[in-house]
Amino acid sequence: MRLANGQPYLAIPGPSVTPDRVQRAMHRTSPNIYEGALIDTVVGLWPDLKRLAGTSQHLAGYIGNGHAGWEAANANLFSRGEKAVVLSSGRFGEGWAGHARDMGIEVELVDFGTAAPADPDRLEQILRADTEGRIKAVLTTHVDTASSVRNDIPALRAAIDAVGHPALFAVDCVASMGCDRFEMDAWGVDVAVSASQKGLMTPPGLAFVWFSDRARARCGRGDLATPYWRWGPRAEPAEAHEYWGGTAPTHHIFGLREAMDMILHEEGLENVWARHEALAGAVWAAFDAWGEGCAIGLNVGRPDWRSRAVTAARIGGADGTRLRQWCEREAGVTLGLGLGMNSPEDPRADGFLRVAHMGHVNAHMTLGALAVMEAGLKALGIPHGEGALSAAAAHLASVAG
Repeated sequence: MRLANGQPYLAIPGPSVTPDRVQRAMHRTSPNIYEGALIDTVVGLWPDLKRLAGTSQHLAGYIGNGHAGWEAANANLFSRGEKAVVLSSGRFGEGWAGHARDMGIEVELVDFGTAAPADPDRLEQILRADTEGRIKAVLTTHVDTASSVRNDIPALRAAIDAVGHPALFAVDCVASMGCDRFEMDAWGVDVAVSASQKGLMTPPGLAFVWFSDRARARCGRGDLATPYWRWGPRAEPAEAHEYWGGTAPTHHIFGLREAMDMILHEEGLENVWARHEALAGAVWAAFDAWGEGCAIGLNVGRPDWRSRAVTAARIGGADGTRLRQWCEREAGVTLGLGLGMNSPEDPRADGFLRVAHMGHVNAHMTLGALAVMEAGLKALGIPHGEGALSAAAAHLASVAG
């Protein structure tokens, strides 16, 4: 007997759950794109999106996903042949590096594996060795969506400052924006990249690049900054169509407006960050219990190195894939696959999975997903420790007070 009929739950790290309110806001006829409500909504969104990122500086919006955000950042930061240092803690750090390399940018990839953050001391050494000042920018992920490693952005900024190097500092916040604490101006970030489909609780289709005064003064006019990707007109449009480089993403705009109301004006950003912290802790508590004396464990050992938006874990053998398939087929819960943890031909790739707790997620959704996972562990005969659900519930009870 299958128990999957009913409302499915998508516990993958993007696209995340879209709130009913966001869907209803998008369910309308096409609006006038030249004047009226749509233009007013976009104008009102820009200050809120800056507030979300913790900046008073500049913002450009694009129709696209997180990869489009990478392209926009690369196109404005660099000219062909200029050099980037990319600090990688998983698949998406490697991906941004590959994307830059394919655009003709010289890339020095510094790989820290898939279970630890970038080392500020190593960055400092690289910058000190750059006596000719060839490095134009340092790129990294705040949270790598695949490994769930969270980099210490202020510490990396401090490493750049310790050398006095002029490199700009760019951060991929696709998985972290609206989930993990991020403060662009306070942390000294020059460029931040994100997209709509994760913490922003809106379907895929919007990418955003926030950029500093320093980045604006030094970038955006090189040979990669083609008319569509150039951020200047989008940040300070003379006409409404310049916000998006043409026809606006009409229905996404109305959905995002509703999502931003929920995040900033109703729950409040500090509370959003606290909720993600609490739900992540519940997931970690469950895995700690399941892992007692077994092969199950969290990918990232130290809590301060872990994302609050998604948790990568190892189950062992082929059991990660078996458990994911059982949860979706038998109980209607879709978990994330172990992306980038091993090559596809490596049998260990089937031993990983990811649990997302990002965006429009609450206690009963997280506890429900963990309960389904426990049922799957039992049904499949996968060895695991006891007490996971009690541990997760106790954690939430302690933080809820």
